[in-house]
Parts: sequence; C-alpha cells; structure tokens
Amino acid sequence: MRDTGAVANGTGILSAGTVGMATPEVARRTWPRWLALGVGMVAVAVVAVVWDEAGARLLLGALGLFLAVRGAALLSAARTGALDREPAGRARSLGTVAVAAGAAGLVVAVASASLSAAVLLVGVPVLLLTTSAGLLAREGVARRGGQALLVWSLLVTGLLVATGLAQGWDRAADVATVVAALAVAVLGIPLLIAAVNLRTVAAAPAPEPVRSGCGGCACGAGGCGS
Repeated sequence: MRDTGAVANGTGILSAGTVGMATPEVARRTWPRWLALGVGMVAVAVVAVVWDEAGARLLLGALGLFLAVRGAALLSAARTGALDREPAGRARSLGTVAVAAGAAGLVVAVASASLSAAVLLVGVPVLLLTTSAGLLAREGVARRGGQALLVWSLLVTGLLVATGLAQGWDRAADVATVVAALAVAVLGIPLLIAAVNLRTVAAAPAPEPVRSGCGGCACGAGGCGS
C-alpha cells in the first residue's frame, strides 16, 4: 500500500514498471495531477525562454513554489503517520529543507530579477553536478545516467564560465536561464508520458470478482458430488 501511495502522490519513479503497479483507482486520482504538473513545467520553460526580462524570476519562483509545496506534503505525511518510522524521519528532514529552500527562492524571485539570474547562474551547475554525484553512487541504469549527466554538467559549467569571461556575467546568467528552462521542460516530458499511461490504466475495466463455491471444474464430469 505504501508503494502505491508513493505513486499516487508523485514521489514514485516515473517508469513503466511503477506505472504498471498502479491500480485503476490510484491511476484515476494520479494522472490529472501528473498531467497538470507536466504541462505546467513545459509552459513555464517556454515562457521563461521567450520572456527575457523576467524569465529567471519565473523559473526561480516556480521552482521555489514546487519545493515549498512538496516539502509541506512530506512534512504532512510524516506528521500524520502515513510513513514508517525511518522513512518518516527522512521525509521530515527533506520536507524541512525543501520548504526553507522553496520559501527562499520565492522571496528572491519576487525581490529582484538580477538576483534571480545570479542564483540560477550559480545554482544550475551546482544542481547538475550534485545530481550527477547522487546518480553515480547508485548501480545499473542510474549510474549510467549519472555518467552521461556528469559529462553534460561539465560542458554546461564550462560554457557558463567561458561566456562569463568572454561576454560578461549577465550574458552567462541568460545562458543559465535557458539551460534551466531546458532542464525543466525535459523533466516535464516524462510526467506527460506517465500521465497518458496512467490514464490508460484508469480506463481499464475493473477485474471480475472472484466467486466462491463451485468453479465449474467438476460439472462436466457429473457434478461436484462425483
């Protein structure tokens, strides 16, 4: 039940196996949320790229709002006892950090466009490299993904540094905003795919109830008495 709950609140891994484990009832509750989140992420990414004056503020504000909401959800789950003791402790720690970081991002996004761009300029390479390190610590497909992401992270970091030295750090901040928007859009696409798959699961007919009593196995041989 806890694995199914993870799928329902969006914390599960977006994979065919995870989606396949969702029941029609869970899928009906989940797919509209994932669809809305995926569409929202792609829309924010597109607007941030074309809106030069406030693209960085939009991205940072959207990220801050997402972190604050997810952090509050984790804290709520830990407080209500929906998780076991050890996962609840991790959820409480992650939730506190997420709420604090999200609130800080929202404050910066509202306060200053230039400061928002500076935060993205520093935060994009740091986040990419940190995520790469986390994936490299795992095994299998996650590790290979981490290796690919590490190469991409080093290229992006080098591009930002070179742009800052050659054309100025304001221009480098613009490049960081575009990179961040691209990352948001790329992360939104799996959510859209998962929403479509969950919509298919939600539309599946309910399984026939198991009937007790005679299964028909002996009827052809003269009845259960035989």
